[in-house]
Amino acid sequence: MLDKENSKKKFYVENLGCSKNQVDAEVMITTLGEEGWDYVSTSDKADLIIVNTCGFIEAAKTESIDTAISFRAMYPGKKILMAGCFAQRYGSALLDKMPEIDGVFGNLNLQKVPGVARSVIMGERTAVLPLEGSSRPERTRLLSFPGSAYVKISEGCNHRCSYCAIPIIRGKLRSRRIDDIITEIKSLLNSGIFEINLIAQDLAALGTDRKDKDFPDLLREISSISGDFWVRLLYIHPDNFPLELLDIIAEDKRILPYFDIPFQHASKVILSKMGRRGSSAEYLELVNTIRSKIPESVIRSTFMAGFPGETAAHRRELLEFQAKASLDWVGFFIYSREEDTKAYSMRGSLGHKLAVRVASKFKHKLELKQRVITENRIERFVGLDLDVLIEERIEAEPIALGRAYLNAPEVDGSVVVLSDKVVPGQLVKCRITRSNGIDLEAVPVDEL
Repeated sequence: MLDKENSKKKFYVENLGCSKNQVDAEVMITTLGEEGWDYVSTSDKADLIIVNTCGFIEAAKTESIDTAISFRAMYPGKKILMAGCFAQRYGSALLDKMPEIDGVFGNLNLQKVPGVARSVIMGERTAVLPLEGSSRPERTRLLSFPGSAYVKISEGCNHRCSYCAIPIIRGKLRSRRIDDIITEIKSLLNSGIFEINLIAQDLAALGTDRKDKDFPDLLREISSISGDFWVRLLYIHPDNFPLELLDIIAEDKRILPYFDIPFQHASKVILSKMGRRGSSAEYLELVNTIRSKIPESVIRSTFMAGFPGETAAHRRELLEFQAKASLDWVGFFIYSREEDTKAYSMRGSLGHKLAVRVASKFKHKLELKQRVITENRIERFVGLDLDVLIEERIEAEPIALGRAYLNAPEVDGSVVVLSDKVVPGQLVKCRITRSNGIDLEAVPVDEL
């Protein structure tokens, strides 16, 4: 425990990056709380500010640095601890390069955070990158909107995509035991959580590191849990998509027909250079199979622009795939040249700068086309009655924002509910009355 002098120290966590990082932030908040620290929801009240960083691509690294520098400018007298992926990747070198921070903490053993926090508070400028340790899924505070939680089913990744730094940062795949995952899910459901979002670098890789029960086995175990809830599947690698998932989802409507499948590209040449086995034809076949077996399915993906060697012909292939697949939601990003990855040496820094200019224009073109596709796709929901999980109310307006099964947290459009009676965390049956861009508008059925 903290000594008497430090027992009332307050801390704040600024979380950056993905949902997996959010789970890490929630674990740190819980761990510090058990050691006598007080978590505060605003940085101005904190003695210690933890910046839980992302280090996946250049833009994320820049955001991590800028966030820490910004906090130092706002609070010259507070202690700042840089944690997370960026901290794990660059370690003690950050102390030399960033006088704005007071400490560095990695992400492979979050149980060590109290000791690091204590050292930083007491004036020791330190970097701690502990080796892999025991995980603890218990979280007493969630950073999600009411009614929703993320459950991380594995750490690390055994895929070796040539552009990706995740295996460098988070290590090889370490699957959790299915019994442990089920215990965590039941605990969250018993605490009032309705939506369970399963996350990992690749959900379908669960168990492959030890020839154990696999991801379909996990879903079958979840189906045996009684009660009313949602399970959302986030991130399934397209080259390893287990088609038996479709039968499981068709049988249990609580497992949402929402598929997050990061295709990244459609050109077989580019995909091969990325370290992937797929092609436009194979990925289209997967999309069509999903839609054939589950007509109400919603598919999200990500596309990368500007990978080394991408030509005008390869860009045309991706545009053709985009049009044919007509995916519901797509996120776009530009290839980031990351040191220590296989793709890093595929072109030099000067060529990369020139390629980024071309990729930026291509990304914008993809975004414009996808906007039209998405707006057309969501039209099919107008007139339907859908369950909507209310996230937040709009102050001084008879309006609330929520999500239906077609909307994953934070990344997709919203359902705008026209009502002053609904509350955050509530599941409300709503009639979809119209679409507005990438959002839907709705009215609770019992208020019609």
